Amino acid sequence: MATSTPSTARRPGRNRSVEATRSRTAIWLLLPTIIVLALVAGYPLLRTIYLSFTEYNINTDPAPKGIGFDNYAFRLDDGTLSGLLTDPQWWQAVWTTVKFTVSSVVLETLLGLGMALVINSKFRARGLLRTAILVPWAVPTVVSAQMWNWMYQDNFGIISQWGRSLGLLEAGQSFVANPNTALGALVAVDVWKTAPFMALLILAGLQSIPSDMYEAADVDGASKVRQFFRLTLPLLTPALLVALIFRTLDALRVFDMPYIVKGNAPETMTMSIYARQQMIDNAQFGYGSAVSVLIFLIIMIFTVIYVTSLRVRFD
Repeated sequence: MATSTPSTARRPGRNRSVEATRSRTAIWLLLPTIIVLALVAGYPLLRTIYLSFTEYNINTDPAPKGIGFDNYAFRLDDGTLSGLLTDPQWWQAVWTTVKFTVSSVVLETLLGLGMALVINSKFRARGLLRTAILVPWAVPTVVSAQMWNWMYQDNFGIISQWGRSLGLLEAGQSFVANPNTALGALVAVDVWKTAPFMALLILAGLQSIPSDMYEAADVDGASKVRQFFRLTLPLLTPALLVALIFRTLDALRVFDMPYIVKGNAPETMTMSIYARQQMIDNAQFGYGSAVSVLIFLIIMIFTVIYVTSLRVRFD
């Protein structure tokens, strides 16, 4: 008993030393990646923040001129406020982006969950079906957007022809040309392309659930519906939340697909399209940088909310 006490007492110290060594090694291994990220992502971010406090028209101004917070808000001579935070077009772009994000992410999650449940079951040609489901996601966004643009074309587009056959459209009309249905048409394009990505992430979560748990549920006489709500869905929640984080952040900064299909149309202008309009079309790099900073802050707020939800859920 006397000889075992010293070695037992020294063991926690040795464990702490090993943990400290591993931590230092991990830091040194991560340091090159952190430096690269700081150069690639950090400098452009800091440069954008700096430009957001300047007035800089690249066509007429030789260099940026500091104006403080005037790009965000400033007081006019009559006492009213002006600037980005009071621009109705900006807030319309924010609202459009939020509607697009909520609609597309909800539909993609539901469809992705359904597809994941199907391809996770055992049947013949399951591998072929998994490959076929991923085809829309593998198609480049520019190609898929232009393809859907042709299908929405008012004269010869097949979707417009279906709409006229069902009495939803009149001759010469299309879903993307109608301001009331344009955003929904873009949501359909995004759901078609990105639902397979959600299915892939959810499928990974489904395959991590032990099969013996379902066998035990079958022995207990639980129905498939009861197994889904009491077993599958709770165990799948971490994978679902991760998939929601990826898709929400991606949808909030969407640019390419809506811009290819509708351009700068006000009814489908997202925050990123608005930023591009100010920086490229209007050549206002200072004002456009302020828009980009606000987009960054909005996405950061969503990220904090998601990460906090994950921490509360799984701590």
